[in-house]
Amino acid sequence: MIAGKPPLQQSQLFSLKGSVLSLSILTLISFTYFSFKSLRPPLPFSPPTPQITLLPSSATGTNTTTPSQPRIVAEKKEGNVGEEQEDNDDDFFTDIYHSPKLFKLNFEEMEKKFKIYIYPDGDPKTFYQTPRKLTGKYASEGYFFQNIRESRFRTEDPDQAHLFFIPISCHKMRGKGTSYENMTIIVQNYLDGLIAKYPYWNRTLGADHFFVTCHDVGVRATEGVPFLVKNAIRVVCSPSYDVGFIPHKDVALPQVLQPFALPAGGNDVENRTSLGFWAGHRNSKIRVILARVWENDTELDISNNRISRATGHLVYQKRFYRTKFCICPGGSQVNSARITDSIHYGCVPVILSNYYDLPFNDILDWQKFAVILRESDVYQLKQILKSISHEEFVSLHNNLVKVQKHFQWNTPPVKFDAFHMVIYELWLRHHVIKY
Repeated sequence: MIAGKPPLQQSQLFSLKGSVLSLSILTLISFTYFSFKSLRPPLPFSPPTPQITLLPSSATGTNTTTPSQPRIVAEKKEGNVGEEQEDNDDDFFTDIYHSPKLFKLNFEEMEKKFKIYIYPDGDPKTFYQTPRKLTGKYASEGYFFQNIRESRFRTEDPDQAHLFFIPISCHKMRGKGTSYENMTIIVQNYLDGLIAKYPYWNRTLGADHFFVTCHDVGVRATEGVPFLVKNAIRVVCSPSYDVGFIPHKDVALPQVLQPFALPAGGNDVENRTSLGFWAGHRNSKIRVILARVWENDTELDISNNRISRATGHLVYQKRFYRTKFCICPGGSQVNSARITDSIHYGCVPVILSNYYDLPFNDILDWQKFAVILRESDVYQLKQILKSISHEEFVSLHNNLVKVQKHFQWNTPPVKFDAFHMVIYELWLRHHVIKY
């Protein structure tokens, strides 16, 4: 009996490893499925039944649906400044989420356990630690850098950290007139210094590290450091499948132009009499086609250039208030800040961009509050929008109002806002790395 004991333990060990490997594979497949699902949607007004996301269960057990399971309570938590927000519990049981109950339970676990270590190295007055400002195209990057320091998720003890944040701001480099070539050298040297000084990168070859960058500057500055891009988690505003974005590894950062010029719209369907609206520069192929095909249409309000301020105060923003569907074609990058503008002003966004991993796509069911089209659908744009019934539009609009809080940055951060949604995405990636 004693001689037969080691083989039994070895068999059990292989069985355990096999179970863990199976769970990891299922999780990766789930993340990839929900990310790619937006590329092959059915008609936008006939979305599929929400699917259950296969996310890792709590380490304390798998019975997460019993009455004894703690619930998320919207109350002020002492010692966590600014992270309170009144919230209607019923919001979690709407179909804007792929799996409302699972999102709720995992979010609660994240709030209790998740810790991130920020490397302290680098002079804050140069390129490290904080972006230049919290406005414009890079506002999302700036807010994240500030929010992570204000949140409960930061830890000063690297041994407690689940993930490590590399706080280098390419936006700050641009403000100092640094060339892209020199940006790449700066990023490379900074990362080499961290690897030489600390043991954490080499433990996973950077798989538990992440960096945050918005718009084209950070993308171009970091793409010259391949082992950073391939190994670390990229949190970027330009999550395009055709330029190396990996959905189950990287995170799509919503590009938000804050502060918004006008209050949030919503619950104002009767005021939305215009069918569709877009105004902007023709800096991409899809925008050129959009303007050429629909610029002179009497039902679609399509302008070849940004609306001049000389035409009146906040004319561009006010167009969102009276429009049902706001067209969001990709520009110089696959993303567009018009998406979050549309969400804020209550105008149902029409995503007209290929290879785009929409922000929080594995949490939110975008087909319940947006119209997702291929670029080739631009020629049938008006027919598609007119085929959406009033009842279907009202449903999209009402759901849009429910997700507005997820695309809003705050300082200090507020529960379920854009910062917390990005942190939740990182929490999910941490589980993939762990398994």
